[in-house]
Amino acid sequence: MKKFILYIVPLLALVSCKKTEPSGPSFQPTPYTIEIPFRFPTQLNIPADNPMTVEGIDLGRKLFYDGRISGSTHPDSMMTCATCHLQSRSFECGMDHPKFTGGHPFGVTGIPTPHFMMPMINLVWTHTGYLWNGRVYPDNPASGIRQLEDLVWMAIVAPHEMNSDTNKAKALIQSIPGYPELFEKAFGSSTVTAKNMGRAIAQFVRTLISADSKFDHYLRGQVQLTPEELHGYVLFMTEEGGDCFHCHGGEGNPLFTTNLFYNNGKDSVFTDPRDRYQVSGDPSDIGAYKAPTLRNLIFTAPYMHDGRFKTIDEVLDFYSSGLVWSSYVNPLMHHISTGGNQLTADERASMKAFLLTLTDSAFVINPAFAMPDLP
Repeated sequence: MKKFILYIVPLLALVSCKKTEPSGPSFQPTPYTIEIPFRFPTQLNIPADNPMTVEGIDLGRKLFYDGRISGSTHPDSMMTCATCHLQSRSFECGMDHPKFTGGHPFGVTGIPTPHFMMPMINLVWTHTGYLWNGRVYPDNPASGIRQLEDLVWMAIVAPHEMNSDTNKAKALIQSIPGYPELFEKAFGSSTVTAKNMGRAIAQFVRTLISADSKFDHYLRGQVQLTPEELHGYVLFMTEEGGDCFHCHGGEGNPLFTTNLFYNNGKDSVFTDPRDRYQVSGDPSDIGAYKAPTLRNLIFTAPYMHDGRFKTIDEVLDFYSSGLVWSSYVNPLMHHISTGGNQLTADERASMKAFLLTLTDSAFVINPAFAMPDLP
C-alpha cells in the first residue's frame, strides 16, 4: 500500500501540472474591420503581417500622442507624431500651428523638414508610396522602407524630427507601467519592439478615414449642392474648365487624388534632391510630386510640397494664370500653353465653393482620433 501511494502521488502531481499549463496565448487580439465608405475603393493597403485589431489600434493611438516615444522625458527633447500632425488640421501642421510658424515643421534639433506636410487622411487606400516623392512604397527592393510602419522608426531617428534612436525609444516605453500589458494584448508579447511600435501606430493611422463631407452627402442623395457649387464641380470635371480631375479624381474617385506623381508647372528650374525623379530614376519625373487629396483643404494650408501657396485662392490663381512651362511638365497639364486654365474670377469662386464641399468637419473633432489617456 505504501508503494502504491508513493507512485500515485507523483502521478497526480504530473496530471495537475499538465492541466495548469497554458495551451496558447492568454489573450487573442480582437479583429477590426474597416468599414468602406460609399463609392470608396475596396482594395485596402493593409500588410498581411499587421492585421487590424482593436488592441493594436488602441495602442497605436496612445503611442501616436505620447512624447516619450522619442526616447526622452525632457520637455525640450520630447516629440511625437501629434506634435506636427494636428487633428484640428486634418492631421497636418496647419498655418496657425502654435510652434511651427507658417506651417513648416522642424525637429528637436531645429532642422526643418525637407518638405511641408501632406494630409494624413485616407492613407489606407495608398498603394503607390508615401511622402511627396513616394519614397516609401511596397515594392521598394533596396532600402526596405516600404510601408506606414517604416515611417515610425524613420521619424524617431530623423534629425528633422525626433533625432533619437529606436533603442532609447523602446527602452523608455518598456519601462512605463501599463505599456508592456498593452503590447501583450496587441501582439502577444510584453516586450516592446520598434517593429511593434510601428505596427501599432500604422494601424491607428489607417483608421483616419474622412468621408463625411457635404459632397459625400450629395453623392448619397442626402443633400443638394448649390448652383455655385454645382458649377464649380462641372469646372472641376471638364478639360475645358478647370481640368482638375485627371490628377485629383472626382465622382468616380472619391479619394480626390490618384496618388500619382506630376510635374504641375510650378517651376522651370529644378534643384530639389527629393522630387519623384530621385526615387524612380525616370527623367520624366523631374520636378514631379504626388497629387495630394483635396479633401479638407480648408484645414491643410499651406499648399504644395514647398508650402508656397497660403490660401486656396492663391492655388486657384496659379492654375488659372501662373503655370510655368518646362520640358518636364506632365502631359496632363493641358492648359500649359496658355499659362493656365484662364478661369474668370466668378469661375474661380465657383471652383472654391465646390472644393469647400469636401470639408469634413466631423473628422477633425472625432473623439476616436483624439488624444487618449496615456499610461
